Formats: sequence, structure tokens, C-alpha cells
Amino acid sequence: MTLQKSFFIVALLFLSCSANAQYTEVINSNRPGVSKSAFSVGTNVVQFELGGFSIDEEHTPLNFEINGFGVDFAVRYGFLLEQLELSLDGVYQNDTFTSNTSSIPFERDRANLRNFTIGAKYLVYDPYKNAEEEKPNLYSYHANNKFKWKSLIPAVAVFAGANFDTEDNPITPPDADGFSPKVMVATQNNFNGGWVFVTNLIFDRIGNDFSEFQYVLTLTHSFSPQWVVFGEAQGIKGDFYSDNLFRFGGAYLWTKNFQLDANVAFNTKDTPSVFNIGFGASYRLDFHKYKTEQ
Repeated sequence: MTLQKSFFIVALLFLSCSANAQYTEVINSNRPGVSKSAFSVGTNVVQFELGGFSIDEEHTPLNFEINGFGVDFAVRYGFLLEQLELSLDGVYQNDTFTSNTSSIPFERDRANLRNFTIGAKYLVYDPYKNAEEEKPNLYSYHANNKFKWKSLIPAVAVFAGANFDTEDNPITPPDADGFSPKVMVATQNNFNGGWVFVTNLIFDRIGNDFSEFQYVLTLTHSFSPQWVVFGEAQGIKGDFYSDNLFRFGGAYLWTKNFQLDANVAFNTKDTPSVFNIGFGASYRLDFHKYKTEQ
């Protein structure tokens, strides 16, 4: 067996562990994209995900600019069942809104939470659970990398949560004040060769005048146990804001409990144009125990 084949087998073992269980031996972060995995972090695992990003937007027809920075954060906790995850996540934005209209030009500094959500996610279907045929073949590289029709069947999770918006927030929709529900369906396909495809369908701020629908499609590729690259498309449809955003980036596994990441985000329109650069990290406190250890 060549050194190259041995390396790929080690990577496949790592990916197999990720595909066949909620808990993984290494951190499993939702960063650096914005989609949510169908799988939870595992019981008794507390995970922190934090990132900062630049804000550079220019609205050509209305002649205004927004420049500043943002911080996105998440806390995830595996609670009671391997399939269940509680989460808290949000985005803080600090920027300067500059109007360049010839009539009344002005600048306004803004700072507030763009969103703050508490909720729970539950894995309702896992096609890989107790699947003996999904275990890697230690003697055949080609057997481990051939296409399997079963991989087209995704794992499926559902999320339900609540948004909490502050009064007179200059960043959120005008009537976003107090509580509003948020629901999501997340699917995940794990393909051979280190490819993972995640889909999120989201209904956000349900019940107010500026509710919105979002979809997020994320494709990641792990080409070694340490390095992952990703591409992502996010569609937002609402009366307050609509857009199609694209993200590309990667992540590096520093230790089994610590990950670093970077990404760029942009769109293809000028109402407004968007270009952001982001960096982040994920860290977990691992108190997980297998059933045989409890």
C-alpha cells in the first residue's frame, strides 16, 4: 500500500466517523458559512463559534454607503439526546450609514444586534444510522471512493426558535420589536471523497410585515484531516431586504477541539453591492460520554 493511499484511508476513517454519528472525535462547526448542519454537536458538548467581518455596501440607485464591521456568534449545546441541540446565535453590527444625495447628504452611526435567536434543532432522520455498509473498506481505495446511490438520501433535521429584537433598532425591519418565530429544515448529504452538501430552508420573523424566506446551499470538501474548503449560495426574499449572496473560504483544524476559518462574501447587484471579508474560530468543551461509559 502506498503512502498516498494510506493517507486517504485515514481521511476516510475521519469522514466516516463524522457521517455516522452525532458526536465526532473532532469539532464539527457550522462556520465559516451561515448554513446549519443537520447533525448536533453531541450530548454534553458545549461549542462556541465566533467571527468578525467587514461591512462594505454601496447602493447605487439610492446613492448611499454602509461601512463598518460585524460580529457573529453562536453557542451550541447537545442536550439529553444525541439528536437534540439547543442553540443561541446572533449578529452584532456597528457601521456608518452615509447618504450622498445632492439634496441632504448626511452620516449616521449605527450599532445594534442584527438578529438574536434562541432555539432547538432535532435530527428526525439519519440514513447512515446503524448502516454497516457505510463503514470504510480498509483494503480498497476505489471501493471507498465509488459513488453510492444511498448518499443521495439526506439526513434531515428541523429547527424551531424565537427571534428577539429591540425597539427602534435602525438595522432590523421597522416592525421587528420583541418576539417572532423562526423555523428551518436542514438537510445534509455526505458523499465519498470528503464532500458534504448542506441545504437550509428558513422562514424568519414569522408573523410581522417584514417576514422573509431564505435558502442556503453549502458544499464543503475536506481534502485532508486538517483542511476544508467551501462554497455557498444564500438567497434572501423579503419586503425589507432581498439578495443573493455567495461565499467562499476554508477552515483549518488546529486541534481536535479548535478550528480557525476565513471567508469572503459578495453579491452581483448594486441595490446594494456587498463585499465582506470574515475571520473566525470555533472551540468546544467536550464532556461527551458514550452510552457504555455512562
